[in-house]
Amino acid sequence: MYPEETLRDGLLDRFLNYISFDTQSKAGVKHSPSSRGQWLLAGYLCDELKSLGLVQVEMNAQGIVTAFLPSNIPNNRTTIGFIAHLDTHPSVKGKDIKPEVISLYRGGDIALGLGEEFISPVTSPFLQKLVGHSLIVTDGTTLLGADNKAGIAEIMTALATIVSYRLPRVNIRVAFTPDEEIGAGMQYFPLQQFACDWAYTVDGGGLGEIEYENFNAATATITIKGRAIHLGQAKDKLINALALACDFQQLLPSDEVPEKTADRQGFFHLNSITGDIECCEMKYLIRDFSEEGFAQRKALLLQKVEEFTQSRQLAEHVSISIEDSYRNMRSVVENVPQSVQVAEQAMKNCGIVPKRKIIRGGTDGAWLAANGIACPNLFTGGYNFHSKYELASVDEMQQATKTIIEIAKLARR
Repeated sequence: MYPEETLRDGLLDRFLNYISFDTQSKAGVKHSPSSRGQWLLAGYLCDELKSLGLVQVEMNAQGIVTAFLPSNIPNNRTTIGFIAHLDTHPSVKGKDIKPEVISLYRGGDIALGLGEEFISPVTSPFLQKLVGHSLIVTDGTTLLGADNKAGIAEIMTALATIVSYRLPRVNIRVAFTPDEEIGAGMQYFPLQQFACDWAYTVDGGGLGEIEYENFNAATATITIKGRAIHLGQAKDKLINALALACDFQQLLPSDEVPEKTADRQGFFHLNSITGDIECCEMKYLIRDFSEEGFAQRKALLLQKVEEFTQSRQLAEHVSISIEDSYRNMRSVVENVPQSVQVAEQAMKNCGIVPKRKIIRGGTDGAWLAANGIACPNLFTGGYNFHSKYELASVDEMQQATKTIIEIAKLARR
């Protein structure tokens, strides 16, 4: 076995080091990775992987890191993968993170830095189950970066422990990817360097969670062309593209939006409106768990655009395009049931109760599933992602690391 304290110290040191890299992704950037910090962290991880003795360590031109650790089990025929993403979410500052380690959380509100921000059990009820844990929080001015540097730290610490203590393992492939938070990067993923029987994204939340069902996702772009004219002469001549966009939004189901849906309910989400009177562009995110519901949502949006253009006699002024983003991975994972069974048994061996959950979003694992690799998502011990209230439980991060080590031992065909 391995000393628990050594694992814990290595895990915490790595995490605090990785979050010092500003890896916030930037939407709308045409190159990948979208930020220099991701490139720097990718290079750092390459060096660390080589120092641990992994082979086939490579970083491609888009900042995707891959590596391989051969099995030490005689006659092993299984190869599994672990994957985590380099970037942090673009909606909240990720530079100059000032973490605070709370060695023993005793309950109640957690003050963040010297400001007025705090995390309350009222708005974050999961805190009640973290009493007695060591927690890592921010100073209230940035996110923490547990999404997904907790996953990176857990994978790297698991690899270091497996190598240092010569623990039994199947063949292991590792990948670290950029720009997951903006839905980019995976189009450059080198599948030929990640050949495996199944894989896991380490990008989930609380203790014991395993997820293998996610949204089907698409982005719809509606372009409205208006006509500008002097406002004093505008009667029957001016066509205000912005006003038309507001009118169109009212035609969609008001209850089928993210803030009014949960569980397996799908939605339409108006993500942005840009432009002016002469031309504006609306971006809608379409989400649904079922293939049938997904198709119906896309059809409904097309129908609403057609009805809108006909009723306003705007046939030449309104256009729509819909592009699929990712699909529900459930059917692919269910065809490789051992990917879930091994993970759940590994958790049980570590004294963890597995909890199957759904993802109201997507992961890089959805892309891998679409390309034939079953890829459930494992817990990391992080909470309140994409916000300055983000935190991580060191205790649960340690359990996630132990789970990865146990999976590497159990995953034999």
